[in-house]
Amino acid sequence: MLKDILKELTQLYGPPGHEKYLVDSISKLFSKYCDEVKVDKLFNVIGLKRANPDKEAAFKVMIAAHVDEIAMMVTEIDKKGFIKFAPVGGIDPRILLSQEVIIHSRKEVYGVIGAKPPHLISEEEKKKAVSVEDFYIDTGMSENEAKDIIDIGDTITFKPYWSELQNEFVSSKSLDNRAGVASMIGILEEIKHLKHEVDIICVATSQEEVGLRGALVSAYGINPDAAIVIDGCHGDMPGLDKEETYTLGKGPAIAIGPNIQPELAEYLKQVAKCENIPYQIDVEPGNTGTDAWGIQVSRSGIPTVLVSIPLRYMHSTVETISIVDLKNTSRLVAHFLKRLDEKLEGMKCFLRN
Repeated sequence: MLKDILKELTQLYGPPGHEKYLVDSISKLFSKYCDEVKVDKLFNVIGLKRANPDKEAAFKVMIAAHVDEIAMMVTEIDKKGFIKFAPVGGIDPRILLSQEVIIHSRKEVYGVIGAKPPHLISEEEKKKAVSVEDFYIDTGMSENEAKDIIDIGDTITFKPYWSELQNEFVSSKSLDNRAGVASMIGILEEIKHLKHEVDIICVATSQEEVGLRGALVSAYGINPDAAIVIDGCHGDMPGLDKEETYTLGKGPAIAIGPNIQPELAEYLKQVAKCENIPYQIDVEPGNTGTDAWGIQVSRSGIPTVLVSIPLRYMHSTVETISIVDLKNTSRLVAHFLKRLDEKLEGMKCFLRN
């Protein structure tokens, strides 16, 4: 089931600021499990799952996973109809050559990203690093045809593909962080079979790739007693040190560091051990670069933990994860929520007034 949900989510598009194209699909998924679902002004999708339908629980816990994806914007249509563009979010120019893209204009326009062929590149050019300015999109249209359909500022996304590899690995665009959103559905499915005493607020957050904006405003509005952020961390791959990466198939990574509430992180580890869920430790000495960074300092401070799914080739069109890690992330967080009220009761001196 989770694999099917993840596939469905990765085929949708939702650049930062344009998550409205995702809200109907995510709202429908949340509605199967949540007592209330709403969409706020920044297109955060917020689903409330009460512990008791008749009364508000003593504690409410926010689970956040961002839905936006790296993308591009049209900056120019030249006299031959070629489209120039700028990145939205962190895009490595090296991944752009030969990509298929969709320009979201008055209608969807398909194009390919081209660049000068190697036969025509000078020796001097070969020594230079490529930049976004070196690339253009070819739609096959003339300047006038393109300008009749495409406007400056239109959004551009990578054409979606879905590949199932061996050993329950899957590859697609926007697994960062549609995998986190899918894991929230897995959590809601798991929690149906587990009694919990905290109200759970799942938030598919917007605009993480350009500044954690959806997390900041939703955390401020919800004002939770604690927060769990689910995102991706760098998976093991050639060319990276072991200290920088986490092994696919070996379980989610539990973060520790100043961005993380230490007692809750320790409790996550205890839960993983009790439930025989494999996990890894993610040492984060500074900014985690995730929604946890913004949520932690919302209002007067929110105790926050970060659980990450190992992901290879981040911010590319072939991001790769293990479905086993996805399922174990859902299991870990669901069991963490099961008795979290007792843990929060014991931490009242740390909680906000």
